[in-house]
Amino acid sequence: MLKRTDRNALRQRRHLRLRRRTVGAAERPRLVVFRSVSHIYAQIIDDARGQTLAAASTLDSELREKVKGAHKSDASKMVGALVAQRAQAKGITRVVFDRAGYAYHGRVKALADGAREGGLEF
Repeated sequence: MLKRTDRNALRQRRHLRLRRRTVGAAERPRLVVFRSVSHIYAQIIDDARGQTLAAASTLDSELREKVKGAHKSDASKMVGALVAQRAQAKGITRVVFDRAGYAYHGRVKALADGAREGGLEF
């Protein structure tokens, strides 16, 4: 059985391997996901400038009360919709999805579905 640090190290290796191919530019920034045990975070990043254009998480003041009793996957879908709303307010409609070494399943998939329903294309 792997230790927690080993699992995280393996995920980081997968993320670096994915990052070689996944690059966000001004016309199509990168939507990156970070998942902790309790929360999920999403950022839209322009890698050319090294700047975060939009972000959302389950800790946001807009979502904190809504996600309190919700399942984690439902909360992830809300975060995806919120990050899509914030991105569209800045004129961003197309992104590159970066799953950060996590499996495209469960909360990561729910966030992606919420972002797509919110109007982002990827």
